[in-house]
Amino acid sequence: MADPFIVEVRRNGVLEAVHRVHAVAVRNGAVVDERGDAGLTCFMRSSSKPLQALPLVRARDDLSQADIAIACASHRATTEQLAAARALLAKGNSTEDDLELGLQEGRPPAKIYNNCSGKHAGMLALCDARGWPKQGYHEAQHPVQQACADAHAEAAHASIDELPQGNDGCGVVTFAMPLERMAFAFSNLPQLPHANRITEAMRARPELVGGADGADVLLMQRTESWIAKGGAEGLLCAVDLATSTGIVLKAEDGAGRALGPALAAFVGVQLPPLYVKNTRDEIVGEVSLRTPSA
Repeated sequence: MADPFIVEVRRNGVLEAVHRVHAVAVRNGAVVDERGDAGLTCFMRSSSKPLQALPLVRARDDLSQADIAIACASHRATTEQLAAARALLAKGNSTEDDLELGLQEGRPPAKIYNNCSGKHAGMLALCDARGWPKQGYHEAQHPVQQACADAHAEAAHASIDELPQGNDGCGVVTFAMPLERMAFAFSNLPQLPHANRITEAMRARPELVGGADGADVLLMQRTESWIAKGGAEGLLCAVDLATSTGIVLKAEDGAGRALGPALAAFVGVQLPPLYVKNTRDEIVGEVSLRTPSA
């Protein structure tokens, strides 16, 4: 087993922080590359969103690629992203008052600005399509969350009882797996019924899925066949649609800034340099992979 990636943060050449990033790649049910501990277990958090969108796309034929992409998003509340979230709400005959999530610190005091509002709009649209009650859709016993649990079990080839459950930052259920099992689940995603609508939408509209500087968005924009979704606490899950190779990267200390340099090295893709900036928007440092000689 190779050591995890080491990502360093330097300010004017002085080392300020060090992050360890574990990574695993799975193809055809087998581990084909590994750095660090592939058995490390954590919650999938927002990396689950492409799986959580499966019940939605299976229930509705009227979704645009923008609808599906925003349902998979951890958005930055750009004008375009907010418009997509509101459009999906309207398609599901719902309003912002129906969203069962809280306000997000540092953003305007309205639930639509929460970075998970697109996912929640999708869950409401699922309720609308299936005739399920909208109230309480975020609760574990609600049919929406049961359908999402089934989608995770389907992708991971696991029983629901094998997947520890927690409460995500936006209030819905999140599931824990070893990194190797997450990579396996993502490797299976392209073959799951109707999942092609999700992968095609994320490839077509990556700018709706996250921020322009996000490692997941950059990977989709700079490659021909990858989809990717980041999650809280330094997690990123992705799949190469050309080879059905699923990968997962996890920063041991939860630092999302470590993902870009490690992802570039693990996948072999060129991503933009990652700089540290001060409040004057001046470059004062950089985040980069430790070289073997360092």
